[in-house]
Amino acid sequence: HGQRQGYQGVLSVGRVQTPVLGLVVQRDLQIENFVSRDFYQVKAHLTGADWPFSAIWQPSEACVPYQDEEGRVLNRELAELVQRKTSHQPAIVEQVQQQPKKQYAPLPFSLSALQIEAAKIYGMTAQQVLDTCQQLYERHQLITYPRSDCRHLPEQQFGQSAAVCRAIVANSPELAEMQQQASMNLRSKAWDDSKITAHHAIIPTDKALKSASLNSSEAKLYWLIARQFLWQFFPPYCYLEQQALIKIAGGLFKAQARLKEDQDEDAEEQQSLPPLTKGQQLQSGQSELLSKQTQPPAYFTDATLLAAMTGISRFVTDPELKRILKETAGLGTEATRAGILELLFKRGYLQRQGKQIRASQL
Repeated sequence: HGQRQGYQGVLSVGRVQTPVLGLVVQRDLQIENFVSRDFYQVKAHLTGADWPFSAIWQPSEACVPYQDEEGRVLNRELAELVQRKTSHQPAIVEQVQQQPKKQYAPLPFSLSALQIEAAKIYGMTAQQVLDTCQQLYERHQLITYPRSDCRHLPEQQFGQSAAVCRAIVANSPELAEMQQQASMNLRSKAWDDSKITAHHAIIPTDKALKSASLNSSEAKLYWLIARQFLWQFFPPYCYLEQQALIKIAGGLFKAQARLKEDQDEDAEEQQSLPPLTKGQQLQSGQSELLSKQTQPPAYFTDATLLAAMTGISRFVTDPELKRILKETAGLGTEATRAGILELLFKRGYLQRQGKQIRASQL
C-alpha cells in the first residue's frame, strides 16, 4: 500500500510501537483542534482574622449551565455579578479542616523512573540513559544492574549502606554535604523484600572510580542515582494542609494553604491561613475578577512519553481494559522502551522539535 502511494521506506507495525505512535498522533491532533476558551474566577480578600488571606469562589449547582465539563465558569457576567455581590460584605467561616501531612522521599530508581528524571533535568533520551547506564554498570562498576523495573531494595543490603555512601562521596564529592546530613540509621520504605522482582532498584555500588574518569553523561546519571539513594536516609517532609470554607453574601469560597513547619522562600506563593474557627465573623474587601484561558494539552517530550508508556491505563476509557492495564507494567518493558522510541524516530514516524516529540506527516 505504501509503495502504491510512492513511499520507498519500511512501514513497520508492532504491538508496542503502533500504540505508542497512536498516543503521539492523538496528542498532536488534540492540540491542533484545540479551541481556547475564556473562563473566570472570583477571588475574595478577607480580613478580621490574625492576618489577611484570600479565598476562591466555588460555583453552586445553579451555575452548572454556565460551566464547562471541568466546572470552569465561562460566563463573564455571572462572575462579575458574584464579584459585585461579595465585595465589602460580612463573611462567616462555615468549615475548617487542618491535617498534618508527611511526604516521604521518592524511592530509588527503576530504569524507566531514571529515564523520566534524566529527560526532565538533562533532556537525555531514553536510549542515551540506557547506554550510559550500561557503561556505569559494565565498564566502571559504579551502579547495580540497570535494566530493572523495581524501585525497592533487599532488606539484607541495608547493612552495606555506609560503604555505598563512602563510595558516593569519593565519586561525586559535591554530594558530601548531603551525605553528612543523612541519618544512616533511618530505614526508608525502599528496603522491602516483598516488593523485589527479578532485580532490585538501581543504586550506586560500594566501589570507588578507578583510573578512568566519567564523561559528562556518566557523571550526571551517577549523581542522580546517588542523590536518590542518599534521600532514603532523610526524614519525611512535614507540613500542615489547611482548608476553610467561607460564606459571603450567599456564595461559597474556599481558602487553602500548605504550610511547611519551617517556612522558606516559596512560602510567598503558598499563602498561610490564620487560625480560624467555625462561625467566626470576617469581612471581605474588594473582590477580584480573575480572567483566564483554557490551555491545550502539551506536546509529548521524552519524559512525558515514557511516563505515558509506563502508566498507559490513564489513556484508556474502557473500565475493564483500564483495570487489566493498571495491573501490568505498561507498554513495552524496561529493557525495550528506549529501543521502541529509537525505532519510531529511525522509521521517520516521529520527529523532534526542540524537546517536543511530534508525529511526522508519514
